[in-house]
Amino acid sequence: MFQLPSYVGPCAFGIKMGMVVPGSDLHKMLLEEAVRLNEDGMLADGDVLSITESVVARAQNNMITTEETAKEIRKTLDLKPDSRVAVVFPIASRNRFSLILESIAKAVPEGEVIVWFSYPDDEVGNQILPPEVAEELDSRHGGLFTPDDIDGNYTHPLTGVNYLTLYEEIIKGEGATPKIILCNDPKRIAEFNPDGVIIANIHPREKTKKVLKTIIGNCCTLQEICSSGTCPPTSEWGLLGSNMSSSCRLKLAPFESEEFVCFLQQEIKKLTGKNIEILVFGDGAYKDPTSGIYELADPKAAFAATKGIKEVLREGVKMKYLIDKYHEEGRSELEIMEMIEKESQKARGISCIECEGTTPRRMEDVLASLSDLITGSADAGTPLVLIKGIYRPPN
Repeated sequence: MFQLPSYVGPCAFGIKMGMVVPGSDLHKMLLEEAVRLNEDGMLADGDVLSITESVVARAQNNMITTEETAKEIRKTLDLKPDSRVAVVFPIASRNRFSLILESIAKAVPEGEVIVWFSYPDDEVGNQILPPEVAEELDSRHGGLFTPDDIDGNYTHPLTGVNYLTLYEEIIKGEGATPKIILCNDPKRIAEFNPDGVIIANIHPREKTKKVLKTIIGNCCTLQEICSSGTCPPTSEWGLLGSNMSSSCRLKLAPFESEEFVCFLQQEIKKLTGKNIEILVFGDGAYKDPTSGIYELADPKAAFAATKGIKEVLREGVKMKYLIDKYHEEGRSELEIMEMIEKESQKARGISCIECEGTTPRRMEDVLASLSDLITGSADAGTPLVLIKGIYRPPN
């Protein structure tokens, strides 16, 4: 029987599972893992089981081809083959956006696709242009310029890809005419008279739509495309959170994952007697200090969470402050330990001095970010993560 020593604090374990393919009974697989963890003494009340969104969506077979996506785009914006469509503020990611752009171009094979880049970076920190180059072009061209105005071939510092050229080639490959614009003001898209606009940014999408809706009536966010179905392939998140699955197919975000986690929680309780919280996680909500890239290209870090951890703040007392405070008062080490334990049990506002410096964060975001670090984009073969000691069930 496995048992953590009492001196071990919060920790997380990547759990290896069998292969998950479209049509896999993921609920059954996860229940078997929960039972095994329980039999090995690893499962306890208050633990969290976190499952990556990719295997949930894959088991649901929530995949859609670029041809099918193009039809959805035409229907959503009432486009014709020769329409002019603009794509505002896409992210520079082959995995995240290249097939979406291909689908947009397929929707207007005789028309024009305007790609409206922000600069010097996209929303999540991918560099479009070096800052000093962007600043010089900005002053010279009044905040709007094209690749023809740029001297030199500037590539992403990590991938080595020139996304201006890449996106232009993707559009040409579907027969449409590309127009690449760099401008941080979305309202100026009206100068190009598009028949429809797709708002492609992620977190500020509704704000961008509110701005554009006053000048261009026919616009939508990525969330409004591929989101109207009642069973997969579809998602309440539309094309947000989608990933490249193959050369011509997108994997959408999971469908109705809230129902998935709630049902799983109930079944685990029946089989093990344990009160476990369940999370479906995507990208971690953190910014890489070296590259400056904000990892969260999904609309949320947690696509779904059970009630105990949903929209709950992770709070706590600042232990180092209290240790210094009580030590200065002449308390013994034993007294300090006992007093901190009592303090940690008290209810208090997050603005109180005992919490000073402890940033309140949503529990689901903390757990999702930890899970993403454990399993990783490189995929450690552990789509399930067991987290112990971070979430404390209310007394």
